[in-house]
Amino acid sequence: MSDAPVEQMSFEAAMAELERVVTQLEKGEVPLEESISLYERGEALKAHCEAKLKAAEEKVATITTDATGNATGTAPLDPK
Repeated sequence: MSDAPVEQMSFEAAMAELERVVTQLEKGEVPLEESISLYERGEALKAHCEAKLKAAEEKVATITTDATGNATGTAPLDPK
C-alpha cells in the first residue's frame, strides 16, 4: 500500500492501488485494525477516482453537425 496522499495521485495510480486494497481485503488475511485502515484508504481512493472521472466527463464534448453532416461546433457531452 502506498503512503502517497490520495488527492495527489493520478487516476491510474489510484485505480491500481484500489485494486490492491480490494485484493487484500478479499483475501481476509489481514488483522482487523489493518482491514479497517485498508477499507478507509479504499473509500478515499474510490472517491478520488470518481472525482477524476467526473472532471474528465465534463471536458468531453461532442461535435455538432448541420443537416448535411458538416461540423458546426461542439456541445457538452450529455451522458444520458
